[in-house]
Amino acid sequence: MTGETVAVRANAGFDEAKLIAWLDDNVPGFEGPLSVRQFAGGQSNPTFLLTTPARRYVMRRKPAGPVLKGAHAVDREARVITALEGLGYPVPHIHALCADDAVIGSWFYVMDHVEGRIFWDGTFGSVPKEGRADYMGAMNAVQARLHTLDPLAAGLEDYGSTRNYFSRQAALWSRQYRSDEEAGRNADMDFLAEWLDTVTPPEAERRVVHGDFRCDNLIFHESEPRVIAVLDWELSTIGDPLVDFAYHLMMYHAPASMKWSLAGKDLAALGLPSEDEYIAAYCRNTGREAVPDLRPYLALNLFRFAALLHGIKGRMIRGNAASGEAADMVRNLDDFARSARGIVEGMRA
Repeated sequence: MTGETVAVRANAGFDEAKLIAWLDDNVPGFEGPLSVRQFAGGQSNPTFLLTTPARRYVMRRKPAGPVLKGAHAVDREARVITALEGLGYPVPHIHALCADDAVIGSWFYVMDHVEGRIFWDGTFGSVPKEGRADYMGAMNAVQARLHTLDPLAAGLEDYGSTRNYFSRQAALWSRQYRSDEEAGRNADMDFLAEWLDTVTPPEAERRVVHGDFRCDNLIFHESEPRVIAVLDWELSTIGDPLVDFAYHLMMYHAPASMKWSLAGKDLAALGLPSEDEYIAAYCRNTGREAVPDLRPYLALNLFRFAALLHGIKGRMIRGNAASGEAADMVRNLDDFARSARGIVEGMRA
């Protein structure tokens, strides 16, 4: 698992002696001394690199301070990762979950540190042009594989509600947006929240959905176009895989300021597939003949991402945003909301 680390930020600090004692009791083979660094990225659950002389681990915790109800559920992350590992899906191995706030101040889990490459640049610009489509293909295939797994076989049949995933997501993120009064209001977000109350696209089958599937949440093999671990399962549940896939397709629509965005780029010149080609590959990988009009799903996901940024803005105001890059992320809120509204108005036209 790669990524820039920094000293543990003041708003994410904890008693390291208590953590070491817990690791001694709960992580097989753990042996100190321990060094702790915080990963620079990550806007929701603070993530830490734990280094010992023999090996490295990663710890994910709920942020310190007050959080919105139902958010930052690290226990759900731990459950789905463990279940998917049992089916051979590429995820890190989890050693233990701590549900005792007395240890470091909030719940957390500890998993293996996976060595590999994380691409923050959605164009895979550090890969030779002729190999970039292979990395895109690997990314497509690993999400398609998730969307073909049987939740019952994974022991996850009760991991989410049985129906109306689109409507539930719309209601959830509208509620999250409206409830965070400290972060303020946005006219495009208000428009979208009202529109979402009126839309119910047809549902596909129920599958495990990741909820935040992007290139920077994947670890690739150090030298091959192969995904060896999928990270950041905080938003996962049981739901409609087409909603999840449309979230991934946001890379073709998101503001160009996002590192993973492909919007406005000459894809052919970069050696990357077009959106239509990428959708066709997903259909092949999942055995579908075609997908329905994905614009409502895209609008929902752009709204949802804007709502996430709105939540980061609220946490920043309250002083418990997880990442030092929070302010840079929040600057994209208006662009995401504007893009989603443009899709809705295009459908109405």
